[in-house]
Amino acid sequence: MGLDIRIATENEDVIFEGNYSEVYFYQHSLSRTFCNLMSRRDVIQTGEPELDQIGQITGVDISALYDMNDYPEEESLAFFLSMAYTDQEKQTLLHQAAQNKAKLQGNIAKITELINQLIHKLTAIDNLPALLTPTDYDTLDNKTYFSNFTVNQGNGYIGNNFGQDLRNFKNFLEYAQSKGISTVYFNYG
Repeated sequence: MGLDIRIATENEDVIFEGNYSEVYFYQHSLSRTFCNLMSRRDVIQTGEPELDQIGQITGVDISALYDMNDYPEEESLAFFLSMAYTDQEKQTLLHQAAQNKAKLQGNIAKITELINQLIHKLTAIDNLPALLTPTDYDTLDNKTYFSNFTVNQGNGYIGNNFGQDLRNFKNFLEYAQSKGISTVYFNYG
């Protein structure tokens, strides 16, 4: 077992209706390596996280991807509120949650454009692993995960490379937009 990441929306019932999992799971899933990639800022002590480096290499502002980590889901917010010692701490948490939620409201077009830019620019780079500066702790297996960008190396979940994860991300965003979704964020579990 391990930590997984998925793209969540403001209206999950619309997304996961019918036989969604049977039809779309392997076309929309993000790998555990992508999950690790999104948390590298909290792990790297020396050097620059790979996603930040990719943003610099491509000239794409990836900050909106990191912002997707900050959406205040009800269950998580309830936990943090239960741990607050004072009413002031609770109010601070509620205020921050409201700000984070407002910041992501209606972000699907922005995220879609960001993912499309990354796919377009990274498709033209055939040696991405060689361009990345090593960090003190390579949990991603950079030489494998960032290689062969245009080739789907996994089954859609296990063994995906970065290119496949971004294409799956794009597939999900297009599906979500077709269902009228306007806000997306990351859910970990």
